[in-house]
Amino acid sequence: MIARNQMFEVEALPWVEDVHRFALSLTRDESDADDVVQDTYLRAFKSWHTYVPGSDCRRWLFTICRNVFLRSLERRTPTVDLGTADADGSAAGAMLREVSDAGLEQLFARVDLGPALESALTRVPEPFRSAVLLVDVEDQSYDDAAQRLGVPIGTVRSRLFRGRRLMQELLHTYARDAGIEFASARC
Repeated sequence: MIARNQMFEVEALPWVEDVHRFALSLTRDESDADDVVQDTYLRAFKSWHTYVPGSDCRRWLFTICRNVFLRSLERRTPTVDLGTADADGSAAGAMLREVSDAGLEQLFARVDLGPALESALTRVPEPFRSAVLLVDVEDQSYDDAAQRLGVPIGTVRSRLFRGRRLMQELLHTYARDAGIEFASARC
């Protein structure tokens, strides 16, 4: 039988770079990401007896990583103004009408938005960014995202809604900075 240390090396260590990239997307700081990865692997090793060999170790490590990151945020206790969902919905509708009315769909189809999307995502505060990362970037279901975040599915939906609205606002700003003019919003 393979020793605990050897199993950990075989199953968990190959995912260090993926876990680091994930931690960096959460923390937006190289040093903080290194700390999160170190704590993730320490906790994973201590909890190795709970891991089911042959299951998705990468996913298991990502869950630990996210939990480590969220715990580190709890120690900092930042505040985020959530605003109202109605105002967000109205603003989103107004922006969509602006784009449609201006006939910019074709322009957006030709523009490489990758860097803008990445930049906007790094500026979305937690816990909204985690919801957007899981559902929109990693293509996880709402149920899986809720399980990985350890929150009810309604909370995931709420965070996802707010995170998407923040992304939309940031991308709207990017478009304006890129010289794309919008007609004034009609409500």
